[in-house]
This record gives sequence, structure tokens and C-alpha cells, in this order.
Amino acid sequence: MSITTVQLRTALADLNGQRDMRIGFDHADTCVVPKALLVPAEEDRIVKLTDGTREFLVDAQRIAWIEIGPPLTAAVST
Repeated sequence: MSITTVQLRTALADLNGQRDMRIGFDHADTCVVPKALLVPAEEDRIVKLTDGTREFLVDAQRIAWIEIGPPLTAAVST
């Protein structure tokens, strides 16, 4: 399955910094973006995500799967 950048941007449009995202790529390591936000489209048309500190550039055509959910680093009470 190949995803276009337009399809990816549409699928990620609801990211609001409240959920973490894991992306699995074909022939590459998994990428975790904590508290993921979609960066607004820019002239370069590259899909970018941010955690508020760093930006992650995503190659839409190499994505194998995406998981979006509650923060993966939730505090554990003892």
C-alpha cells in the first residue's frame, strides 16, 4: 500500500498534541513522536510532525503502518 502526501496529511490532520504516534517504515526503524502535532503545509510540501521541540520529516511512500494513541510514556503509579 502506497500513501500519498495528501492522504497522509489528511489522515494526520486531527493530531493535536494529546496523543503519541508511532510510525513503522519499510526497511527502517520505527519512529515515535510524543504528543504529535502536524506542522502546517509549507511550500516544500513535505509532511512534517513535531513534538513541540523537534520536527520529524515523513516520507509518506515508505510508511508500512501508523499507530496513534494515548501517550506511550504515561506515568505509572506505585
